[in-house]
Amino acid sequence: MSAAEGLWARSRRAAYAEITQVAMALFLEHGFDNVTIDEIVSAAGISRRSFFRYFGTKEDVVLGDLAGQGAVVRDALEAVPLSVAPWEALDQAIWETESLQEESGVALKIAQMMYSTPSLRARNVEKHLQWHELLEPNIRKRLAMDPDDPDDAAAAAIVASAIACLDAAGKVWARSNGSLDLRDLYQRATRAVRS
Repeated sequence: MSAAEGLWARSRRAAYAEITQVAMALFLEHGFDNVTIDEIVSAAGISRRSFFRYFGTKEDVVLGDLAGQGAVVRDALEAVPLSVAPWEALDQAIWETESLQEESGVALKIAQMMYSTPSLRARNVEKHLQWHELLEPNIRKRLAMDPDDPDDAAAAAIVASAIACLDAAGKVWARSNGSLDLRDLYQRATRAVRS
């Protein structure tokens, strides 16, 4: 990487972080649906065009790089020995993501906002769907499935169920005002699905 590319990447990350911080402050103060993109760009001192250089939608500001977190989970899953069963391997890998390790007051407010805003919920599901194609190949290996067999849905079902359990746990955690342990809720959900 050249010095110019490094500077450009750092500048881009700094701008992304600043826009996110400004927007999140507005969302948390006024509510997601009560803040417009025009208000965000005005408060951040940028143009609408600049906003859309960094974010595809207003929802993407809140959800950050959730789709990219799928690659983190995939890499963590690849690091778990294949001798570990699929559900246990997914449990280990999912908790490698930084966004799940942080249960601060801000994370709670973001979760509560997401679970109470239909457009954020829909975008969250859409981004989690991208995790499926990233995680299924490893689960197919763990199940000793033929990687080219399109007629076996076992790996897809396990991945979809694990992600649904994560979503269900997050909703309960947000509703409990953060008083319950998110990972414990996830593990309880997966045990219920598996029984």
